[in-house]
Amino acid sequence: MQSWVNKLWYQGHPLRFALWPLSILFGAITWLRRQLFTLGIKKATKLPVPVIIVGNITVGGSGKTPTVIYLIELLRTHGFKPGVISRGYGVEIEGVRVVLPEDAPSSVGDEPAMIVSRTGVPMVVGAKRVDAANKLLTEFDVDIIISDDGLQHYQLARDIELIILDGERRLGNGMLLPAGPLREASWRLKSVDQVIVNGGEAKSAEQQMQLEPTKWLPVSPVHKGSLPPSHSQPLVAMAGIGNPQRFFDTLTEQGYQIELTQAFDDHSTYSDSTLNELANGRLLVMTEKDAVKCRDFAKDNWWYLAVDAKLSASFDQQLLAKIDRLVADK
Repeated sequence: MQSWVNKLWYQGHPLRFALWPLSILFGAITWLRRQLFTLGIKKATKLPVPVIIVGNITVGGSGKTPTVIYLIELLRTHGFKPGVISRGYGVEIEGVRVVLPEDAPSSVGDEPAMIVSRTGVPMVVGAKRVDAANKLLTEFDVDIIISDDGLQHYQLARDIELIILDGERRLGNGMLLPAGPLREASWRLKSVDQVIVNGGEAKSAEQQMQLEPTKWLPVSPVHKGSLPPSHSQPLVAMAGIGNPQRFFDTLTEQGYQIELTQAFDDHSTYSDSTLNELANGRLLVMTEKDAVKCRDFAKDNWWYLAVDAKLSASFDQQLLAKIDRLVADK
């Protein structure tokens, strides 16, 4: 399914024109919804602490989760106590739920499980982000909230909006859903505080971000000592993210020998049997997002590549300066 959608949105498939009337309808609905909040007919909820939205206007992975982790670490370094909220994509949650380090991705969502596993940040998931934020403020000592996605969730008032763009795919064919990948039209890029471009080349006034590989880590929490991947050893590589090819390209750029690649749909659920058949006893490598879903049945020769987002010092300075002003105002 994902490969067909990629052809439609990013490779000029002619079926996009047949879907164009549905895109017009989608655009009208989203415009009306925004207007209801703009005119005050629907009320946005303001919180007593600054709120940063990390979102996108395209469907699929663009690098939001590494950006959220980067912000958590940046804010902590400068004395803030961040908390994170998320929808918890693909899971049904009654009300809201605190994410614990031992929670399975199937219970709280892939990205929340990864974020908490990596950082230990206070995090709450739920369909209603306002409720999630209120629980975060009630139960934890946080003084700033990061929303993982939620750019189009206008019920939650926000102080800072960050859009993450895939630098290679950018806006695809430039059409709204379902003919194209856009949740909102390209004008939205001009209304946010910063547009962060993951990979590729940032344009004027955009912020460049790179995902830099840091180290290999074992998928299994009870790893018993096999050696991490080496450049002389053929690898079986898998990825179930928005743009799997980015992971495979990273391995190639790092000089690793890839014997076989397997792309899965974003948010795929994995089984012991499927991945054992794929690996067939060989060394299997994956992304950190995949690893949190495989840790309960991982073999000792399964590894994931940890990556860190890297942004400029000027981005950090601009963001922190605005947060300081917000804190003073609130």
